Amino acid sequence: MIIRFGYEIQYEFAQSTPVVAMLHVHPSRSSDIIRPDHLELTPFSTAYQYFDSFGNCCTRFIAPAGPVQLRADGLISDLGVPEMSAPFANEAPVQTLPTDSLTYLLGSRYCETEALMAFAWQRFGTVKPGWSRVQAVCDYVHSHIQFGYEFARVTKTALEVWKERRGVCRDYAHLAITLCRCLNIPARYCTGYLGDIGVPAMDAPMDFAGWFEAYLDGGWYTFDPRNNQRRIGRILMARGRDAADVAITTTFGPNVLKSFKVWTDEVNEWSQPTLGPATLPACA
Repeated sequence: MIIRFGYEIQYEFAQSTPVVAMLHVHPSRSSDIIRPDHLELTPFSTAYQYFDSFGNCCTRFIAPAGPVQLRADGLISDLGVPEMSAPFANEAPVQTLPTDSLTYLLGSRYCETEALMAFAWQRFGTVKPGWSRVQAVCDYVHSHIQFGYEFARVTKTALEVWKERRGVCRDYAHLAITLCRCLNIPARYCTGYLGDIGVPAMDAPMDFAGWFEAYLDGGWYTFDPRNNQRRIGRILMARGRDAADVAITTTFGPNVLKSFKVWTDEVNEWSQPTLGPATLPACA
């Protein structure tokens, strides 16, 4: 299938302000891109791109004072089938884990492993190790948290989510990540697009989604405690230790978010759009 995806985000800046944006599709999906998600900046601003330490594509620019719009509209090819499931995948002993996975066992800004260690082992220590244990964590988080955009808070951590039992998709992911790390299962935060393909449409504005990946049997597998089912058409943008590593924009000065639109839909026909004067290509 072909999926059209993109965003239109408008800010109001009080003064000239440095910005880092992390809005491109992840390089791991580059071979699936049909029409690149070129970043259109209005008004024009000189910008350049780089890869961060997690391999995500980032864009740096100076936003001028006043209104600034960020927009992209891309197309990507997708298999159109539910995400891979590996119910017999095993956990790897810590001593055999690849070195680059070890950072995803440690506590991080939003994932306080020390605070939830005792609970994690008490609740999941007797569950069959591997896929079954990660799925048990997702089942617990899915049922433990009440979803609501009104419960969002940029400072909310996994421990606070666990105590308050309310949150949005990133909170579900943070709690599940924390519990997996407590159980010696590497887990990393992911953000990107997730449309209503193959499921009933939600009666809510589209947004970027948060989920996580767990390391089992030598590979990383997608888990989504918010929706708790294998989905079709998920598009990865960025990975990191938690949401602090993958903010869609990091602004180094005062600003106001004026509007925010995201789209991701299966399409049958498409055409190449006319791009603006400040179009930036996706990371190569």
